[in-house]
Amino acid sequence: MFLKLGTTAFGGPAAHIAMLQQEVVEWRGWISQDEFLDHLGASNLIPGPTSTELVMHIGRKRGGWLGLVVAGTCFILPAAVMAGIIAWAYVRYGKLPAVSGLLYGVKPVVIAIILQAIWKLGRTAVKNGWLAIAGVIALGLSIVGVAPLLVLAAGALLALAMELKQIRGKNALLGFVTVTPATGVATAGLWPIFLVFVKIGAMVFGSGYVLLAFLRADLVERLGWVTQQQLLDAVAVGQITPGPVFTMATFLGFVLRGTSGAVAATVGIFVPAFVFVAISAPLIPRIRASRVAGAALDGINVASLALMAVVTWQLGRSALVDATTAAVALVSLVALFVFPQLNSAWLIAGAGLLGAARYVVT
Repeated sequence: MFLKLGTTAFGGPAAHIAMLQQEVVEWRGWISQDEFLDHLGASNLIPGPTSTELVMHIGRKRGGWLGLVVAGTCFILPAAVMAGIIAWAYVRYGKLPAVSGLLYGVKPVVIAIILQAIWKLGRTAVKNGWLAIAGVIALGLSIVGVAPLLVLAAGALLALAMELKQIRGKNALLGFVTVTPATGVATAGLWPIFLVFVKIGAMVFGSGYVLLAFLRADLVERLGWVTQQQLLDAVAVGQITPGPVFTMATFLGFVLRGTSGAVAATVGIFVPAFVFVAISAPLIPRIRASRVAGAALDGINVASLALMAVVTWQLGRSALVDATTAAVALVSLVALFVFPQLNSAWLIAGAGLLGAARYVVT
């Protein structure tokens, strides 16, 4: 079942969660609606790809620790294989006009999809005025170049500060762990690739699109391993393949060091998710009941949206290069809002064909 879902689940994390709920709650009756919501809450509270971690939680509930591994692997594998094949074609044929045209059309749609995701997530995440203020502060920090992890930490601290003021007669002990990014990586060897993607996989909270901020900070700005254009191409690949958006790591790993690099990046970015789910699964009831953990999550969510907004602006400057791409982005954005059930894969496929046709004609 999870292999089928990993092969057919287009549309990003929200679509994955909806399809998963329909499959395991409504059709198969494996878990109750309440249990599903408990696992979803736990997945949102830990770093990593939320929909993939939800799959792992349900796999563990259904089949124990082996079920966790099997479910997660089956969900990830189809998209990773597809991303690897596309990366091979990209490296070999990426400069051909037809392929360039395909990406020319796809990239504006990707920007529209991310903007829609920011809007939908924002309506849920910004629950009160204080969280709105925290989001604006996080946006400002991101704009001036503060590291993504520190932006997320600031969001959590601001939300916790307000929550703790509302708690009376209780003492709260807060612990924070600071992860120092690796430095001094000179070449894109397999071990450095693996470690960089492990670090990113262990840091990313919220939507898979927040991953872009971390990938850009490390791979583009700090290490200079890939260009911003290649990063945007990786986002496009993440959109035209089913399953977790995090499999854009497979594409980037292949661009860096072929098949072995794709494997190192893929394993690296998903290993933390397996570990976090294994640790947090037995603690779900206590996590759900914690006011402090809930407040921190609220702050992290609004900070995640701020990061997404800044990265979308940065990537949009590379994608919207003329009136045609701007029009494609605008039409796609309108279509996504007017037809909320529309699968974004159809927009991407249509825009890709239009872009390829444009390059063939010209």
